[in-house]
Amino acid sequence: MEEEELRIVVNADATAEEIAPIAKAVNDLFVMPVAMRSRNKKGVRVEKGEIIDLEYSGPVLERVLKENRAIHTNLLKGRYAGVPVVVVPIRNRKGDVVAALGIFDLVGTVDLGAIFVDYPHVLEQVKSYHKTERK
Repeated sequence: MEEEELRIVVNADATAEEIAPIAKAVNDLFVMPVAMRSRNKKGVRVEKGEIIDLEYSGPVLERVLKENRAIHTNLLKGRYAGVPVVVVPIRNRKGDVVAALGIFDLVGTVDLGAIFVDYPHVLEQVKSYHKTERK
């Protein structure tokens, strides 16, 4: 029995199920929540390696689909209110946007100074790295 080959095609009519493997891979790579949708269909939201929603859309995804440009912003409302998000267009060969892929940057909300306040040696390493990097 032959195994079915996984074929992923992203186009303006791709369904949430069709683009879910891409969203899951990005989620696995960055370990942050991911949302993705095609231009003409609702999309997918993935958290902690699990598909949370197969009918997902959001205002930043929709803006990227309309404006065909990457958008870096903070969400104003919803589950991730106050969280930085980066959404980028996925374009066809002509440069037309066919889908949008976004990542919720939960790390961007972390105050690293507060976390490492009890670890001065870590802060010293970071400072010394920046000094040698500038030379």
